[in-house]
Amino acid sequence: MATRTSRKVVFAALLGNLLVAFTKLAAAVVTGSSAMVSEAVHSFVDTGNEVLLLYGLHRAARPADERHPLGHGRELYFWSFIVTLVIFGLGAGVSVYEGVLHVRSPAPMTNPVVNYAVLGLALVFEAGSFAVAVKEFRARKAQRGYLEAVRDSKDPTIFIVLFEDSAALVGIVIALVGIAASEVLRLPVLDGVASIAIGIVLAIVAAYLARESKGLLIGEPADSGVVASICAIARSQPGITHTTGLFTVHLGPDQIVAAISADFAKDLSARDVTTILTTLEERVRKAHPEIVSLFIRPQPRAVPPR
Repeated sequence: MATRTSRKVVFAALLGNLLVAFTKLAAAVVTGSSAMVSEAVHSFVDTGNEVLLLYGLHRAARPADERHPLGHGRELYFWSFIVTLVIFGLGAGVSVYEGVLHVRSPAPMTNPVVNYAVLGLALVFEAGSFAVAVKEFRARKAQRGYLEAVRDSKDPTIFIVLFEDSAALVGIVIALVGIAASEVLRLPVLDGVASIAIGIVLAIVAAYLARESKGLLIGEPADSGVVASICAIARSQPGITHTTGLFTVHLGPDQIVAAISADFAKDLSARDVTTILTTLEERVRKAHPEIVSLFIRPQPRAVPPR
């Protein structure tokens, strides 16, 4: 379910960015606006990022094999981190570079009305993509705040698209203000300043997304509710007297590896313990299908010294 939702969000963003990118590029060529060049680069970078995210989803869905016995789930986290580098390197870098060039050698725009029309259309397309991402993100965040939900999220595709679209909307507003100000005040340099501002916005967004993606790539634990549920299931299993040391880590949005230590009743045979382990694993996986591997370590409960 999470994968289908993620693909839906990414495809919506891909379609919107592709439509916007070519219209912005045409406007930039016609008018010579630096801010519009930055916006075109921004949209093309976002389009490429959606392709990378779809590729990451495809790679992560591959089944486990001999070389990757726990599957390929972290491929998505790797490609998500690459996306943040692309936003910073291409999106922010090119925007700032283009802005600096225009500030150093300002030139008046031609046909600025074209820019207004294109940015207006871009605003509509980006708002549609943003609405899809916000809807899906709200469905997952429950009662948490947006930033808290991003920190807790294990699916980078949705929050990356959400932040990309947010940055795109902010960039469009900056471009509109820069173009209008340069025309009204007859200061072409302001068009270049707007381009630099768009680059700074992209750099900030990229830095934040890189931090979140890095955490997922290194490995983050399962939600506290999942942890509590696994512990409760283990403690309620007949034959288990005590559990401790539950360890969980996400390999992907819907792939979790869990390990737990358990103390068994003293009068059990080896066959009884095997039956209990099998039953417990079946109960945990039934309650949480995202558990791809459950390791149970028999460990006697420590007796405190007298």
